Amino acid sequence: QVQLVESVGGLVQAGGSLRLSCAASGSVFSPYVMGWYRQAPGEQRELVAVTGSEGTKYAESVKGRFTIYKDKNTVYLQMNNLKPEDTAVYYCNFRRPALATEGSWGQGTQVTVSS
Repeated sequence: QVQLVESVGGLVQAGGSLRLSCAASGSVFSPYVMGWYRQAPGEQRELVAVTGSEGTKYAESVKGRFTIYKDKNTVYLQMNNLKPEDTAVYYCNFRRPALATEGSWGQGTQVTVSS
């Protein structure tokens, strides 16, 4: 019942920055958890960052470089000091904390970091 629309990613050089956004609409009532996942070629999908009433968590590989935050019904992922290994398709996710379901997903956006 929740629709997620992600911003366009982009191509940046190593060390650069990029901000992704994800606008949620529909049944966006609390409590909920929103986060960002990514999948690189030949690799499995992994959690990048998640935020909710319990706090914020980050993958070890992005700690100190990425920041997740919300403004109204939009969640952002600020990515600084990007590395080539950050290259992946990034997906926004919305889920209910009490439900063991995958929730709703954004369409995915490509982020490419060149060296």
